[in-house]
Amino acid sequence: MQVLVVGAGVIGLAVARAAALAGHEVIVAEAADGIGTGISSRNSEVIHAGLYYPTGSLRALHCVRGRRMLYDYCASHGIHHNKCGKLLVATNDQEIEKVEQIRRQGETNGVEGLEMIGGNTARALEPEVWCIAALMSPESGAIDGHSFMLALRGDLEDRGGMIAFKTPIERMELVSGHWRVHFGGPEPGHLDVDAVVNAAGLGAQALAQRIDGYPADKVPRLVLAKGNYFAYAGRPVFRRLIYPTPVDGGLGVHVTIDLAGRMRFGPDVEWIEHEHYAVDPGRANSFYARIRTYWPGLPDGSLVPDYSGIRPKLTGPGEPAADFMIAGPAQHGMPGLVNLFGIESPGLTSSLSLAEAAVTALAI
Repeated sequence: MQVLVVGAGVIGLAVARAAALAGHEVIVAEAADGIGTGISSRNSEVIHAGLYYPTGSLRALHCVRGRRMLYDYCASHGIHHNKCGKLLVATNDQEIEKVEQIRRQGETNGVEGLEMIGGNTARALEPEVWCIAALMSPESGAIDGHSFMLALRGDLEDRGGMIAFKTPIERMELVSGHWRVHFGGPEPGHLDVDAVVNAAGLGAQALAQRIDGYPADKVPRLVLAKGNYFAYAGRPVFRRLIYPTPVDGGLGVHVTIDLAGRMRFGPDVEWIEHEHYAVDPGRANSFYARIRTYWPGLPDGSLVPDYSGIRPKLTGPGEPAADFMIAGPAQHGMPGLVNLFGIESPGLTSSLSLAEAAVTALAI
């Protein structure tokens, strides 16, 4: 079977690899001129343990399974990563109950090694942190996302797959049981394939709307949640990821440590109408206030605007977070087509598991 995957981000590359491993002939169409230029280049590169997600949800299933697969993949492919662990901190009595709820949810989801510790124990591990209790998650970590994507591309190409860059998909139609895919770019034309996986990230809904005959009521709305990051200008003071209790739309402004040891903070949640990536330096004021709840020693003037990313959410402010959406033939009634909607955090962690599910869904 010839499979076209739309999008060469981490999800698209993982799907393409999984399809190639299953014996299919695979082509990836990417509108940009390189891999991972969208969401995949603008995330925190955190490997999530799977703490927060509702019981039985796709996010819970694929985060925990995908995280285990990802650590194995990093080991087998020599990808730089660091299973540094994280502390989810409580700074008042109300937050202790929230953290306890998250611990219980994580254990229900199958997350290994979770442990509630007191403030003194937390400070023994991370002397600069302030909290009265914390949840220790040893399975959390960080990864070099670009190296991961390069390895996925290598696996794909080793099995005969290819990536067509500068190839935006303009329209798709079913012709005699096959998908006729019309593409633009420097050499526009069309290609007939047996199956298509739409892994276009922020463009997934727009692509679905350009599929002839695709039911309009099966295309979910797209809500843009921008996350801003600020870099710390001094020497790092933490060795682990430090997370506050979650906020509406995200996990709170947390500490991430990149693989070079540099420390940055984010993301916050900025609901936007149109895609843009400029980081407003003025947002640092709210960052200082949030960070100092768990790191009172944060010096004035030490946060520098870094970068931002956009989560392709399916729900907006004040609404319950939507699950990942894997829309295959069983959901929309069109053969050989899977649309992936709302693949936000923990998408990178979940990618290898999501990829297998997407390829399986093609046949349903």
